[in-house]
Amino acid sequence: MIGWLQGRLAEPWQQAHRCGALLICQGVGYEVQLTLRQWRRLPEEGSELGLHIHHSIRDDGWTLYGFPDRRERDLFRELVAVSGVGPQMGLGLLGALEVPELVRAIVHADLRSLCLAPGVGKRTAERLAVELRARLQERFNGLVDSLEDDGEPGGALDGAPSAPCREEVQFTLVALGYEPLEIHRALRAVAAGLDASAGADDWIRESLRWLSRAVA
Repeated sequence: MIGWLQGRLAEPWQQAHRCGALLICQGVGYEVQLTLRQWRRLPEEGSELGLHIHHSIRDDGWTLYGFPDRRERDLFRELVAVSGVGPQMGLGLLGALEVPELVRAIVHADLRSLCLAPGVGKRTAERLAVELRARLQERFNGLVDSLEDDGEPGGALDGAPSAPCREEVQFTLVALGYEPLEIHRALRAVAAGLDASAGADDWIRESLRWLSRAVA
C-alpha cells in the first residue's frame, strides 16, 4: 500500500467536480486526487511536493488520494468508513471545512456546517454525527479539547451537565431543529438553575423553556 509520495509536481488537473495533480516520483507519474482547498494551494509546477496518501484498491482500479498531513488523511479514512459516504463526499467535506472545523461540526452535531459540503444532506450529516462522534472524540481528543471555548457552540460551561448527558441534550435539540449556537446559549442560561445531578430530561425540558421564551 502506498502511504506517502514525494516528488515533482506536474500537471495539476480538474475534471468536473474532481481535481488533483500528477506527481513525478523517480521517473514514475502518480495521479493523485486532492480536496479543492488543497488543489488551490498547490505550489508552482515543478515544485517539490510531499503528500500523505490514502490508497484505495477496487475491482475497477486503484485510486490515490493525497493530503498535506497525516491528521487530514486519517480523518478522511474515518469519513469514508461511514455508510453512504464515498471518497468524493469525503473530499468534499474536507474541502468545505478545515480539519478542526469538521471535527467540531461532527462532535457537536452541527448539521448546518456539515451540509455546506457538496452532496451532504441532513440525513448524511446526522449519520456522520451519530457514527463518528465518539470515535473522533477519542482519536482527536487534543483537537476537540482545544476547541472547547466559551465563545464557541459546544464550549466549556460552568455547571454544565456531564459529557454523556450533554451529548444527549445536544443531539435531541438538534433533532428538534435548533442550531448549535442556540443550544449552547440555552445550556449556559439554564445551568445556574439546575442541580449537578439533573438528568438529560431535566436539561432538555429547561432548555426548551428558555428557547421558547428567547424566540417569543
